[in-house]
Amino acid sequence: MNDLKILLIDDSKFQRIANERALVKAGYSVIHAGDGDEGLRLARENIPHLILLDMMLPTTSGLDVLRALKSDVLLKHIPVIVLSGLGRTNESKLLKEGAAAFLVKSEKSLENNSAVLIQAVDETLKGARNRV
Repeated sequence: MNDLKILLIDDSKFQRIANERALVKAGYSVIHAGDGDEGLRLARENIPHLILLDMMLPTTSGLDVLRALKSDVLLKHIPVIVLSGLGRTNESKLLKEGAAAFLVKSEKSLENNSAVLIQAVDETLKGARNRV
């Protein structure tokens, strides 16, 4: 078991539970938030190693959360993987805004989604460690 902490920000309880199970099974510690404001608060309180960020959130949008994270001196170093159910239409914009990676989420194939998610998390964290 590693000691890497992941903050999962997603308003879909179904997606949060599925992703949290996959991440815990892969050995990660998970903190979760159901909206953008809570996500920003938890990021500041816990300084996670990686953030998984849904784009469609109540209170503060995923894009605004990403911008807030990347403009915060304490949080800007944390890699953010964007999760979107809207396909890849905004992928290049989000990467320019500071996202480390972009994943399309789907409720159709959770097992496949979990494998893709864990691979993206592992690769992003490995890349972040190599840059330090």
